[in-house]
Amino acid sequence: MIIRKAAPPDAENIAPLLLMAMEDIVFKFIGERDQEKAKKFLLHFIKNQDNQYSYQNCLVAEIGNEVVAAVSFYDGARLATLRQPVLEFIHEHFDENLQLEDETGSGEFYIDSIGVSLAHRGKGVGTTLLQFLIDEYVNKQAKTLGLLVDEANPAAKKLYLKLGFKSAENLLFAGKQMEHLQIHAGE
Repeated sequence: MIIRKAAPPDAENIAPLLLMAMEDIVFKFIGERDQEKAKKFLLHFIKNQDNQYSYQNCLVAEIGNEVVAAVSFYDGARLATLRQPVLEFIHEHFDENLQLEDETGSGEFYIDSIGVSLAHRGKGVGTTLLQFLIDEYVNKQAKTLGLLVDEANPAAKKLYLKLGFKSAENLLFAGKQMEHLQIHAGE
């Protein structure tokens, strides 16, 4: 498996992977449970620069020449700047009153979304991708990594805890009860 920075041509492969990870949240953004509209929404941002879902903030995992997983992550200190074009688009096209809580902030690199293709789940692809981020950011750069896990997803939480993440706080994000987990250098 190869893990590499995403490029614009990867957008078509990244969108459905990230959508699997954040389906309910994207449905809230667009105001309906429509897979195609949700995928189009994400695709718009993945293809473009300087937003939280941009290819610039993604890594992909490839097996052969197939993108089998993707992760969107960024410096939490940049959340407001990266989120601004997303919110403006939502306000213009979907819900002019939508407000979102901050899911991250200064002091952590934030794993926004991670998605693994259905055909490659349970094969260690997601774990390998997360371990890559831990090695690169926590072990080599002494940064903190953070993420949110839906309280309704105990299997994901179990994986994150196994990899060394620890609970930081519980919070509400986009109408969902979430747990904020972090992993720090030296832990």
